[in-house]
Amino acid sequence: MTSLLSIRTLLLRELIGQALRAERQALSMTLRDVSGAAGISYGYLSEIETGRKEPSSEVLQAVLDSLGISMRDLLVEVLEVC
Repeated sequence: MTSLLSIRTLLLRELIGQALRAERQALSMTLRDVSGAAGISYGYLSEIETGRKEPSSEVLQAVLDSLGISMRDLLVEVLEVC
């Protein structure tokens, strides 16, 4: 039986990163495509997608704009994972 203490809870930044990566891959876009369109570095976008960095609302909106999705759509996707 699995103990509740052994189950790791995902942080919001990790859920957002997973959703962004899924959207980017569904659109067949590369990290370079999205980071260039959003005006952020390739490395920073990678860190956002892996949940190591938490983007500001402005950076998150720039990434969403480059993917052509709304904040609402992202949040709905994140809620579906929970």
